[in-house]
Amino acid sequence: MRWQIALFVAALAVGFLPVPPSVIESVYSDRLFPIYQIVATSVSNRVTFALFDALVLGVTAWWLILTIRDVLTGRRAGAWSQVPLRIVMRTVTVAAVAYVAFLLTWGFNYRRVRLEDKVQFDRSRISREAAVALAEQSVTQVNALYEDAHRMGWVPPNVIDRPLADAFASGRRALGSTAATVPGLPKKTLLDTYFKRAGVSGMTDPYFLETFVASDLLPFERSFVVAHEWAHLAGFADEGDANFIAFLTCLRGTPAHQYSGWLSIYSEVSSGLDRSSAGEVSARLDAGPRADLRAIRERLLQNLNPRVSAAGWRVYDQYLKANKVEAGAASYAEVVQLILGTKFTADWRPQLK
Repeated sequence: MRWQIALFVAALAVGFLPVPPSVIESVYSDRLFPIYQIVATSVSNRVTFALFDALVLGVTAWWLILTIRDVLTGRRAGAWSQVPLRIVMRTVTVAAVAYVAFLLTWGFNYRRVRLEDKVQFDRSRISREAAVALAEQSVTQVNALYEDAHRMGWVPPNVIDRPLADAFASGRRALGSTAATVPGLPKKTLLDTYFKRAGVSGMTDPYFLETFVASDLLPFERSFVVAHEWAHLAGFADEGDANFIAFLTCLRGTPAHQYSGWLSIYSEVSSGLDRSSAGEVSARLDAGPRADLRAIRERLLQNLNPRVSAAGWRVYDQYLKANKVEAGAASYAEVVQLILGTKFTADWRPQLK
């Protein structure tokens, strides 16, 4: 029991250790994590099933077997009073090991330097007028890209999109990153039903660094979602930062990728506008992009369970805040502020500090 208590205390110490973001960035995110990511994702890409599912099922089965054994042993020996303590200590031990492993394999990235502090970012650039202009630009782009994107089409759900992977590498270089990242094979997980009921598009496995994508995503949504999850694989844990990298990635890809990126940004920026401005901007959408946006809404309404979604996002909001993401689940929408506040060149290359 002593070693279990020591492990729990060690997990708390590691979790609350006050390490400066610059140290996390230079030691963990830029050096140690990329090595593990290359190995872990290269291995997990070799199997089509989710290793994360196997891990969860295996640990759960192990916990249940030992718990049943404790109950049976306690009944035979007449030592019922010790059974609850054993179950609690085993549960605490599993939680402590899982938490320390989470931090070491991916979680420390939550404490790295934010993109806002790496690019030439000025909050004075963020205004209603700038947001309307971005929304209008998004409409212009999706109208122009619609036909080429749909004519070209998108890769099947469960293969690595190599042109998107090349665009992802280009987007990373635009941010001054030189660390290599192995793109994850988009997979379906046992959590897929929950994803659809909660309105979750995807997830990054923090242990084996796999890429999970909801099976009900429409083809023109998938490029942006996959690029977002690949940004997590590259160590950008903040959701707003991951969306920003996904946007830069899609802009450097094929017309189909670009369409996916601009369609996503249109949805993000228009949702933050007042009703009048949003209506004026949406009126400029051509029939094609309008139909695609309608299809996305219908997909969500068909599968979404409001109670599951609300509960899931509340839990995720607390999870993000516990990992020092002050905005919580709202950090997804911070991509709009990051785009508006960042200084770009004409070809959408962010200017670095």
